[in-house]
Amino acid sequence: MDTDEFWKSAEQHVVRYGATFVPRVIKRASGSYVYDEDGSAILDFTSGQMSSVLGHSHPDVVATVSTAVATLDHLFSGMLSEPVVEVSAKLAATLPASLNKVLLLTTGAESNEAAIKMAKLYTGRYEVVSFDRSWHGMTSGAASATFSAGRRGYGPPMPGNLTLPTPNAYRSPFRHSDGSYDWRSELEYGFAIVDAQSSGSLAACLVEPILSSGGIIEPPPGYLARLKELCTERGMLLVVDEAQTGVGRTGTMYAFERDGIVPDLLTLSKTLGAGLPVAAVVTSDEIESVCHERGFLFFTTHVSDPLAAAVALTVLTVVERDGLVDRTARLGRHLGTRLTALKERHEQVGDVRGRGLLQGIELVTDKVGKAPAEDLGARVTAECLRRGLHMNIVQLPGMGGIFRIAPPLTIAEAELDAGLDILDDAIAACLH
Repeated sequence: MDTDEFWKSAEQHVVRYGATFVPRVIKRASGSYVYDEDGSAILDFTSGQMSSVLGHSHPDVVATVSTAVATLDHLFSGMLSEPVVEVSAKLAATLPASLNKVLLLTTGAESNEAAIKMAKLYTGRYEVVSFDRSWHGMTSGAASATFSAGRRGYGPPMPGNLTLPTPNAYRSPFRHSDGSYDWRSELEYGFAIVDAQSSGSLAACLVEPILSSGGIIEPPPGYLARLKELCTERGMLLVVDEAQTGVGRTGTMYAFERDGIVPDLLTLSKTLGAGLPVAAVVTSDEIESVCHERGFLFFTTHVSDPLAAAVALTVLTVVERDGLVDRTARLGRHLGTRLTALKERHEQVGDVRGRGLLQGIELVTDKVGKAPAEDLGARVTAECLRRGLHMNIVQLPGMGGIFRIAPPLTIAEAELDAGLDILDDAIAACLH
């Protein structure tokens, strides 16, 4: 199929499900690159959909999938296999002792859906609190807890979904007298509003430790610990969604580790499968036992699939064997230094945030006014692609164009620098 025929057929037959498609036909992918119809290499600064932490076509994953497809890929959902039990034990070993029960699924939305159902069943309540820039998935329960996009035109969401203000240090109106961010007052205010809206049935607070689709928003140190205290005071469970931040992405195995908290439920996806459809919910003996006694049901077609389990087991093994968590911390420091230099060099780079290999920059018209520079972001995205770099920009109302930088944890430092050089040159080219 030639390129013109490809796009004509796509226009006729492919449902448009979000942003405009990247104007390249991708033929293959390897390591930190994808390759288009002309064989041109495009450096992948998004790890696919923020997922391919081991890069594309990692040999260990290729071998695992080949073996699993040939021997044991899918079973009746009531059957268990060795890969499922092995990955459950290995995953639990990477977490605090209380998080030792694992439900193996396929997508992030599905894992959040299951966690929400468990929280509701365990508490006997139904209200779910999430950030007002949150993204937790497209299925009904997860979508109802998603506030950054997709809320118009579909009728009423699930009842009982309430919001907290997203802790955006760059744009929050909550300030101390010296101008610094007053996150404590903002959080207390947010829970006062939650209490006012609540019908007395608060079940869970579902949060990302770094909001990715919300604009690479990182809650300040101490925020999640205080959030956990406020949840405990109200008898709510804390559900941490680490779809994009888990499995080493932020320079620790899990992003919540920085804050010294232990969630009641942890959801994983994207990074756990390194680009393949694998997800999990991890919780405690107590929560699992109570939910089981009350008839917890999440009997899906691909629950506990051995292929997914084998892939996740390989991902965890490679991350540990190759020291990718420490490597990511080191590369993350380098990335942060380079992005800070970018901010100092360009008036239109207003903010740098994130950690590890999940960082971003926010484009503004100028640093003083902080007016969003969304048109500039679109031009820079196109210019980066022309120069051989795929970037992803988040555009939300009231915020500037925010580039998400999330390359594979296996990216070579020279590749990371090459991509940042392209980004720097693209910004300069679009400004002059």
